[in-house]
Amino acid sequence: MQRLIFIGLILAMIFGVIAGAMVYGDPGARVSAAAQRVASFDVNADGQLSEQEFNASRAGDDITFAQADKNKNGQATPLEIEKTSTKSQTDMASYFKILSDIFLRLIKMIVAPLVLTTLTVGIAHLGGGAAVGRIGARTMAWFVTASLCSLGLGLVMVNVLQPGVNFPVTLDTAVADISTVSTGTFSLTEFITHVFPTSIADAMVKNEILQIVVISLFFGVALQALGSKAGKVTELMEQVAFLMLKVTGYVMAAAPFAVFGAIAYTVSLQGLGVIVDYSRLVGSFFLALFILWAVLIAAGFLVLGPRVFKLIWDVRAPGLIAFATASSEAAYPRLLEQLERHGVANRVVSFVLPLGYSFNLDGSMMYCTFAVMFIAQAMGIHLDIGQQIGMLLLLMVTSKGIAGVPRASLVVISATLPAMGMKPEWIALVLAVDAFMDMGRTATNVIGNSIASAVIAKWEGLLSDPTKDTPAVESVLGPEESQPANL
Repeated sequence: MQRLIFIGLILAMIFGVIAGAMVYGDPGARVSAAAQRVASFDVNADGQLSEQEFNASRAGDDITFAQADKNKNGQATPLEIEKTSTKSQTDMASYFKILSDIFLRLIKMIVAPLVLTTLTVGIAHLGGGAAVGRIGARTMAWFVTASLCSLGLGLVMVNVLQPGVNFPVTLDTAVADISTVSTGTFSLTEFITHVFPTSIADAMVKNEILQIVVISLFFGVALQALGSKAGKVTELMEQVAFLMLKVTGYVMAAAPFAVFGAIAYTVSLQGLGVIVDYSRLVGSFFLALFILWAVLIAAGFLVLGPRVFKLIWDVRAPGLIAFATASSEAAYPRLLEQLERHGVANRVVSFVLPLGYSFNLDGSMMYCTFAVMFIAQAMGIHLDIGQQIGMLLLLMVTSKGIAGVPRASLVVISATLPAMGMKPEWIALVLAVDAFMDMGRTATNVIGNSIASAVIAKWEGLLSDPTKDTPAVESVLGPEESQPANL
């Protein structure tokens, strides 16, 4: 599958660039047309169009003033007009997105029952409440340490590299639409109460992973306490878990097509050229991610030894899926399967992995630190060491609920900016390349959670050698080489 995914990535970039060129035309010609449009209708000759002037220039299904006025200052500049996609352009790009949307819908279909059944059965087989508490304590200790490492490393790297100093793009030229980002408050109280479900059905329907984890904890502990009295229920849950793993195998066969659609959509709509303007930011962030990878792998090496490199190789397919779709949820089923094939016991991976998707998003947490400091540097806001440490502690708390909200990293960032004396709308500075950086941070989340699962399994004596002890998942899906997705 990984070969097909990689081919999909390459083809998507090629088709995306071609589609972008066909739909949008020559960038130079578009800039000239936008400048001519402003010059023709700019009554007060200030080099930009007011809403009244812009509406006078509109024709047919042209973009609206609200779409053109990205930074919401009541004026539309030539660069804003040139970089705003028309409805026909957006519709053309959306054809690519159909493939990834279908795949993500199928993933959402299986994630909730997969988490519920595997985690419930895993806890039921752990052997007592003491084992659950011990694994839970070790898991959270690893997560907190990894979180501090991610946030701290991001803070150090952004101060050393300073990608926002003398940044060439300003709010006037960022042309990023901040209307899609929630700037509401994000409180610890709200997050904690949200963790506990009011309804089992509601949590399943909305794919609320943390709520499903809480439900599974109660179910698993109850099945433990009942023992043989609920043996048939435990067996039924285990069979449903196997069923969902089999369905996962079928859904994953569509992964290469989803990768192609997701990348082609992003490239055709935004183009690869946007990275040029933000090269310092994107380059600095990916360098920081690679260093974080090295730190995580080194930490894994201390516990797992050379086997950590085999682990990274085994999870390359879900890592590519996460990178292409920028969705941790999309990679979850395949990652669960691959970790079991690596030798991580189901009872451990089904417990650690769901928690990791809310408490151990290493790449996303580093991005929060990086983005806030980048915006401060670009806008000339000096944050002393005390303020930066305060920001780190604030992000340490707010990032714990990061998986519960769509585009959650941006929500956390927009909520952190006012606390640092900055305006929430300044987040527009990073939106232009957020999709590209989201790919890197999501793939990093996969690496971080994979190492965490293997380390906890090693500590618990539940990390087996798959060459000697055949993983249970192979009895359901068969050897990896025989799966349809690998043909």
